[in-house]
Amino acid sequence: MAEISASMVMELRQRTGLGMMECKKALTEAAGDLTKAEELLRIKSGAKASKAAGRVAAEGVVGAYLAHDGKLAAMVELNCETDFVSRNEDFVAFAKALAQLVAEKNPADVAALAALPLAGGTVESVRVALVQKIGENMSIRRFVRFTTAARLVQYLHGGGRVGVTVEFEGGDDAVGKDVAMHIAASIANIRPVCVSRDQVPADLIEKERAIYTAQVAAEGKTGDMATKIVEGKINKFLASVTLYGQPFVKNDKDTVEKHLKASGTSIKSFALFVVGEGIEKKKDDFAAEVAAMAKA
Repeated sequence: MAEISASMVMELRQRTGLGMMECKKALTEAAGDLTKAEELLRIKSGAKASKAAGRVAAEGVVGAYLAHDGKLAAMVELNCETDFVSRNEDFVAFAKALAQLVAEKNPADVAALAALPLAGGTVESVRVALVQKIGENMSIRRFVRFTTAARLVQYLHGGGRVGVTVEFEGGDDAVGKDVAMHIAASIANIRPVCVSRDQVPADLIEKERAIYTAQVAAEGKTGDMATKIVEGKINKFLASVTLYGQPFVKNDKDTVEKHLKASGTSIKSFALFVVGEGIEKKKDDFAAEVAAMAKA
């Protein structure tokens, strides 16, 4: 049996990025042949990647890119399986690289982004290599791109679990950043769906009106009084779901709109990404799993 030295294991580890024990086992199986051991690991890592692809990736990070002139920006949500991996340097760097690609290349969708050149291969080949190296499923979920004649600011919160991009006119970057922070903080309460009342979808308003009308009718109120109560509820609803109508997070006596008027600032648009929102996370029941194994 060929002797497997520490230097051989280290070289194979550098070639593949996999664990030392995995590398040593592959070298032993390949009788010390580095090339054959690398091939074995690629085969086995490929199998691991295929298996990982079936697992839920609901953790992750928002990768963000903002051009120096503040006219071009992008955000990408990159998912993984565990919070631990979401802090991995290679994973975070990949997310940032994706955001820059989205900004500069303007892909039509996630599939087009995956096909773009990156690091001597494609985005997809880099993703697969990272899955093989780390051993967790990873997926590019969504992205947003901004280009404007106005100005853009970004804010990342919670290590990149929340990402906000704001497009604004007037004022300075500090004012824009305050608004971005307000939007990030809104996830603990009511998230704005748009900037101002005139942008709220009509079907959403009608849905709320139908609910309020039914509530008022159940209370026995009719006629003009019922109409006034319903419209009052609609006004409160519109204030809560529009950025301008919300109490400003740094001074809840002012609305965001009133706060911005003081600096002559207006918000044109914004995007809010919260990692994993809407993804059903698998909840493991360890006790049930042990019981099932005992029965087997």
